[in-house]
Amino acid sequence: MRDRLSWCAGIKNGIRIVEPNDNLATAYLKKAEEAMEAMHSVTSNDWKISTGYYSLYFSLYSVLTGIGFRSENHTCTIVLMRHLLDGFFTPEECEMVERARQARVETQYYVAGDVSRAYAERLAQQVPRFLVKCRGIVDGLNEREVQALRERYRMLIEESGERW
Repeated sequence: MRDRLSWCAGIKNGIRIVEPNDNLATAYLKKAEEAMEAMHSVTSNDWKISTGYYSLYFSLYSVLTGIGFRSENHTCTIVLMRHLLDGFFTPEECEMVERARQARVETQYYVAGDVSRAYAERLAQQVPRFLVKCRGIVDGLNEREVQALRERYRMLIEESGERW
């Protein structure tokens, strides 16, 4: 666990602590809504998966910006979800986002992707619930909770021997 988190803290576009930004969190929720709308309007499995994934990602990223984290690496964002935001998200939700990321890569970069219509439809059902959940998390964040999460991250990184 800490190895991946530590690696993400050390790479160029990995996890960084920044100032919490409610306006940016709201902007990412709007991007998540727009991606979800696009997901519902397309018929292609590839595009349904891509827009569905980005809706999940922007929803998750809104939570991170509300707490004060930046990550330009999607894998690192999901690692942070798994290991720091485990009080908000279940292991199944973490796996859902990771699976959607993998499916997006398969459908976006490879023409012989083997992602089923059933998966695309299941993802389309999961996306709205996840967006609503993330909006609730963002709306419910308080200063004490934000500081506790930031401190927990620092402790996890320090325990691994990395600088944050």
